[in-house]
Amino acid sequence: MSNKVIAKNKRHTRRKFSIRNSVSGSPQRPRLSVFRSNKHIEAQIIDDIEGKTLAAASSKQAAILGEAKHGGDLESAKKVGVAIAEKAKSAGITKIVFDRNGRRYHGRVKALADAAREGGLEF
Repeated sequence: MSNKVIAKNKRHTRRKFSIRNSVSGSPQRPRLSVFRSNKHIEAQIIDDIEGKTLAAASSKQAAILGEAKHGGDLESAKKVGVAIAEKAKSAGITKIVFDRNGRRYHGRVKALADAAREGGLEF
């Protein structure tokens, strides 16, 4: 890998850990963690004290992916946001803290967050 790519990955990792130092999930307000790759987007609701994932949704799931070639677009992010909100409500979760995982609050991350808010989650 080139030095440019290595430096970019180091900056992302530094941002990610900086955010995780201030954001922590509890049983009252679990953490909604978003993972974004080029082809997919995933979301998990995590209780950091227990160390358990309470709900998860991904664009890799057949119900969300549908007929699309890959899940790396805004529509898939919105579907994942709605799905994670439904799973959280069925688990009795309404209030969360949002962990953007070192990514900018822009594009697919923002679309997922907005869809989760419309689905009934508060953060």
